[in-house]
Amino acid sequence: MTPFTLEWKITFQDQGKLVREFLKEQDVSKTALTDIKFAGGGIFINDHPVTVRHSLCEGEVLKVLFPKEQPSNDLKPENIPLSIVYEDPYVMVINKPPYQQSIPSREAPTGSLANALLHYYQSEGIGSTVHLVNRLDKDTSGLLLVAKHRHIHHLLSEQQKSGVLKRTYEAIAHGNFREEVGTIDAPIGRKDDSIIERQVRQDGQRAVTHFRVLEKHENWTHVLLQLETGRTHQIRVHLSYIGHPIMGDDLYGGDRAEINRQALHCRQLTFWHPMYHKEASFHADVPNDMKELLGKA
Repeated sequence: MTPFTLEWKITFQDQGKLVREFLKEQDVSKTALTDIKFAGGGIFINDHPVTVRHSLCEGEVLKVLFPKEQPSNDLKPENIPLSIVYEDPYVMVINKPPYQQSIPSREAPTGSLANALLHYYQSEGIGSTVHLVNRLDKDTSGLLLVAKHRHIHHLLSEQQKSGVLKRTYEAIAHGNFREEVGTIDAPIGRKDDSIIERQVRQDGQRAVTHFRVLEKHENWTHVLLQLETGRTHQIRVHLSYIGHPIMGDDLYGGDRAEINRQALHCRQLTFWHPMYHKEASFHADVPNDMKELLGKA
């Protein structure tokens, strides 16, 4: 398994800084530095080991070797096909099909995207465990961002918190929206009598969903949605709250007569690549079951 490493050539601007200061500026967390010290990693200047107290000089090459990550014993590799939209040494973008869990659960410990990724990692010699930056419900299809290392996951999670990482969804909802464009700003919390179901409630966490109508039919609306926050079941709860549950979403009032899952798809994923320092954006068309509902199959 190839260990994950980062490398920088020190410039005049960074001369005199301690390694500790420099790595903090590169967003290497204290937790990561602790792991490097105690779990088999290392810090090197021109291939010689140093501590974080080393004072940097112009022209030196600083290399950080991160310890190998150990997957949980509960996560088993499975040879399940992956729809890889994009891959580089740091991230992957996956188009998850409907009816597949993002991560295993006690009730369904196999068959998840995480099981498939672990098998892929092992076959490709990637010495990491699975880091999903965003997750999708089992019946929701579309784009998922995967970090290939804990440090990259940390950087992308910070983007998620600050709103730099953006996700755009398509849904087919019951009824006709009165407004063509709008925002649903309503807090979401767990329903008192359920461990799964969420609801709009005043003591919940702030949740904001923006929408734009793409097409209206006699009985349904094809709508584009962008998340400003990322609460569990956010789009499903918000659309149900305004009286337009997603078709197929029987947990939140949708009807399964025409589709056997919530007609919800993550179609676009945009983020700032933390290593290449440029915007990356990816698109995936809705799957066939939603195309059939839209009459576009």
